[in-house]
Amino acid sequence: MTKTAALEIIGQEEDTQKGKFLTFILGKESYGIEIKNVTEIIGIQPITEVPELPDYIRGIVNLRGKIIPVIDVRLRFKKQFREYNERTCIIVVNIRDAFIGLIVDSVSEVIGIREEDIVSPSGINKGLSNKYIKGVAKVENEVKLLLDCNELLSNDEFKSLENIQ
Repeated sequence: MTKTAALEIIGQEEDTQKGKFLTFILGKESYGIEIKNVTEIIGIQPITEVPELPDYIRGIVNLRGKIIPVIDVRLRFKKQFREYNERTCIIVVNIRDAFIGLIVDSVSEVIGIREEDIVSPSGINKGLSNKYIKGVAKVENEVKLLLDCNELLSNDEFKSLENIQ
């Protein structure tokens, strides 16, 4: 295969992922993350706690021999902790070339959202938590908050997690 053909295939893969979001639930809210950031979805599994990390970084899991830090997105967003159950999932995402697990209440579906159906979050809330939200999508009669995976961790938090991988 020529380099040009390989680049065309990669471009086609990126095109098929454009506008696609994995949606998940936290409490009563529905969120979405770009499918291009998602590596896989796994059920909740035993988590090894690591001392002196923030509460929302629950610890690490062993995923087929790879150590993955896991973040409870509910706690990251300053929501009340909820016991994990059979619907609780870990969404493994690639953030800055590192794999990180995001613990969510449940995963919904992959949906396509057109750019014209996404509005900027700037008008919603000027608060600190707004930095996690990349956009707000109108999907039929629902609203989905679209996350910016790169903003879930500060540079310092990210560096501390790199040390345990």
